[in-house]
Amino acid sequence: MTAIAPISTINDLFLRVATAANPRALLWQDSAGQWHPISSEQIYQRVRSLAEAFLGWGAKKGDRIALISENRWEWTVTDFATLAIGAADVPIYPTLPGEQEAALINDAGCRIAVVSTRQQFDKLNAVRGKTQLERILIMDSSDVPEGGIAFSEVLAGADARGGDHDPVFDALLHSAEPKDLATVIYTSGTTGEPKGVMLTHGNIASNLNLSTAEFGFRPEDSSISFLPLSHITARALDYAMLFYGAQVAYCAQFDKVPQAMREVMPTVIVGVPRVYEKIRQTVEQRSSLSAVKKWILNWAVGEGARHIETVYDGRRPATLGWKLANKLVYSKVQEAFGGRVGTFLSGGAPLGMETARWFASVGIQILEGYGLTETSPVIAINTPKSHRMGTVGRPLSNLELKLAEDGELLVHGPSVFAGYWQKPAANAECFDAEGWFRTGDIAALDAEGFLSITDRKKELLKTSGGKLVAPQPIENKLKNSVLVGQAALVGDKHKFIAVLLSPNFVALEEWARFHGIEFETRAELVANRRVIALYKEAVRQVNTGLANFETLKRFRVVAEEWTLESGELTPSMKLKRRVITERYAALIAELYADEATARGESVS
Repeated sequence: MTAIAPISTINDLFLRVATAANPRALLWQDSAGQWHPISSEQIYQRVRSLAEAFLGWGAKKGDRIALISENRWEWTVTDFATLAIGAADVPIYPTLPGEQEAALINDAGCRIAVVSTRQQFDKLNAVRGKTQLERILIMDSSDVPEGGIAFSEVLAGADARGGDHDPVFDALLHSAEPKDLATVIYTSGTTGEPKGVMLTHGNIASNLNLSTAEFGFRPEDSSISFLPLSHITARALDYAMLFYGAQVAYCAQFDKVPQAMREVMPTVIVGVPRVYEKIRQTVEQRSSLSAVKKWILNWAVGEGARHIETVYDGRRPATLGWKLANKLVYSKVQEAFGGRVGTFLSGGAPLGMETARWFASVGIQILEGYGLTETSPVIAINTPKSHRMGTVGRPLSNLELKLAEDGELLVHGPSVFAGYWQKPAANAECFDAEGWFRTGDIAALDAEGFLSITDRKKELLKTSGGKLVAPQPIENKLKNSVLVGQAALVGDKHKFIAVLLSPNFVALEEWARFHGIEFETRAELVANRRVIALYKEAVRQVNTGLANFETLKRFRVVAEEWTLESGELTPSMKLKRRVITERYAALIAELYADEATARGESVS
């Protein structure tokens, strides 16, 4: 494998892309579903045109430019153009309501915003008076209202320039320094209000140089950009693909990802755990209503379970049983990802040992990594050469790690962020006296240097008896049931732990119809005694592997599906616990109404 020269800034990465002579560096999909390539030359000229427009509008080094868009090629061009002029971009999730977008844009002091669609423009324009915005650029140019600027207008004539580079623009690119601010990324606020994470060019570049060094990515590789680019995990993967000259295909709608995988046939997949959990649930759901299919799946998973270590080590078992199971079952699971994936990665939240073992049982090695927005993002990662299931891998070589007395992980190194935007009190709280960043995660390091993460420190539940319970591992176990969409443990400062369950309604409704259960509403469905018994059994099975103080004494099945759109999940599919506890305060109070006298020995 040829060594790749390290970069110092994201502008170095852009110049690497621009000079790669790659005719298919990016892929995008039109409204008819057809895929179209964008070459290295076109990327350079489009970035140059947009950067010149920003400069013409008075933007300068140190400014911030808001970016509100789904995953598409214009996102990447806007990102590179913003950094080219020395400004920093402020990516904002397009699912946020206008009021929240305005608050973030105002906090960051953005005078220019780039949005994807007329819908995004209208949402932002309605609250424009609460911001300092002077211009709003729209990527979709077919319906540009008054007060908007068409992307096509700004980029007119860019492709016609061909491969000629502009020395003035190139000099501007080279003027960027590692200490320059590159982006302000607002955290999703799982336990509190969003804060703007300031990442420099050097933060991101130093992380990019090392985080994928052992994966052997090549120009022949490709990935689908479908996780929100406003999240650092997705952005880091796209940067990594471009770093190695590989192809990035954009998929703006999550429901179109399965089709995109079949058409693009990527070789690299990065998913948050919920993506993998949903795929497992789909496989199990499709086989559950046929006795023969269910038997075949159970047999194949059982056969694969005998070879988990071999598969997780990146090798193919040679037994006849495994080969037959691979032909009948495992290959079908792999085809759901396009059939060519050689590298499966997971990040953004804990994967869970049982999910990792299940996928290894169907022939897929998922390598888990760990990091935070504040660390650009990767702190540790399992690699093809160095891996241990159940851990998040070994730390990057340019980072120092240590554990506080309470087990909190502290990190020091070049990829640790510069601080939170205009939040001096938060900065003082998150760094110790020696400058070590407090991650907020409870961790452990084994004798061979592999890192394990228990849970978020702020999310640990402390019973009234003084026992600490980490909710995420237990919630992950519950989500192994095809009928459980999400689970949220509650019980902080109470005598016992309970859980709220949000069903996988596709599977539950199908099960109900199959068993002749009639219902008109989801509230009626989850109140059915047979449905309650079904979830009671799922909780009982999880309880068998828990310590007594962790045992789930009570549960309730809610009639709502928790989603990003309804506000209970972050864009990386993590629970917004504060939102859930507020929204279900009455239900939680009901669970503990007789706490003073309840013995709570069994699930109820």
